[in-house]
Amino acid sequence: MINFSGQRVVITGATGGVGRALVETFKACGAEIVAYDVQDADFSNLEVQEIHRFDLTDTDAMRKATAATCQDKQPPVAIINNAGWTRAETIKDVTPQALDYELDLNFRAVAALSQEFLPIMRQHGGNFVFISSLNALAHFGNPAYAAAKAGLLAWSRAIATEEGRNKIRSNAIVPGSIRTSAWTDRLVADPALADRLEVLYPLGRFVFPKEVAQTAAFLASSLASGITGVTLPVDAGISAGNLPFFDEISKL
Repeated sequence: MINFSGQRVVITGATGGVGRALVETFKACGAEIVAYDVQDADFSNLEVQEIHRFDLTDTDAMRKATAATCQDKQPPVAIINNAGWTRAETIKDVTPQALDYELDLNFRAVAALSQEFLPIMRQHGGNFVFISSLNALAHFGNPAYAAAKAGLLAWSRAIATEEGRNKIRSNAIVPGSIRTSAWTDRLVADPALADRLEVLYPLGRFVFPKEVAQTAAFLASSLASGITGVTLPVDAGISAGNLPFFDEISKL
């Protein structure tokens, strides 16, 4: 059984679809939740012990939040880096402004946040879990976001390699498509889109937010004490092979 009783866990992007699943999962495991999200985030119906509202790309605000999280308190046992955002679907949509913002939010700010926690974690040990994306491994659109999320995989490996001697572990999750509000605009434009895409997955469906959250809880727990530096797909099997290709050759 995964048990975080008496331990604090930081979750970024805590009010989103995956964020809420992370909060619920870690809470069910006994963790005290420190929730990070933007100023106008809706924390209603979300039971957490500590809330910090700030934009991850605001370095000063981020440093104040991390300092407040650690000051005169038990250090967090895990930092779950979940916050992320994208709107530039294809290369032609990637303006200079979009490139800067998506790289800043999805990589630079996440890396900077982890650096703020490293000094105290070197004294006590701990875990990082980076929620990356399957887009980091193969191209499914959103090129700027994909590049940033690929950077997170390298960053996670760097922490795992350099900080393992300090009892710090770092792992990354690469989810496939998750049915969250991120799909709202697409499904409004084409209500049948999900049906056409889900058949591409060996499991015949998208990933559930809870599945990502449960994987994060496992990786951050003592059950995964020997696991660090890994990139773990939670993708309903789409990275295992090309199902449409297989279906065609199996007809021969």
